[in-house]
Amino acid sequence: MKDKCFIDTNILVYANDRSVKAKSEKAKKILLDGIREGNIALSTQVLGEFYVTVTQKIKVKLPVDTATKEIRLLAAVETAEIDYHSVLQAVDIAVQYRLSYWDSLIIASALKTRCNILYSEDLHHGQTIGGVTLVNPFL
Repeated sequence: MKDKCFIDTNILVYANDRSVKAKSEKAKKILLDGIREGNIALSTQVLGEFYVTVTQKIKVKLPVDTATKEIRLLAAVETAEIDYHSVLQAVDIAVQYRLSYWDSLIIASALKTRCNILYSEDLHHGQTIGGVTLVNPFL
């Protein structure tokens, strides 16, 4: 069985941030391979964080229309919506693993989409939570 991978916000941001060339190339490869193979997922949280980050926080900001176009290009990717169950599961994960609520919500979304890998730069590389292995692809 092929791994199903959840994409955290930082992967999308790096794929669109030309100021970090090595990370940008790696992030683009993860995204393009995942889209081509149909084995990636993300969440509405990730899309919202991506928009705010690329239009307001990175060194070379993207114009709003470019950021919106990038989000539209991800329409075919499975996207978990944040619901009541996701919030409660994120709270449980945050308490049990001593993680931030927002990171825990990402993990809850990975579980909701039945991913077994979560690509993120922000979490503990190699740790497994509920069957999802956290992978920092930039190490």
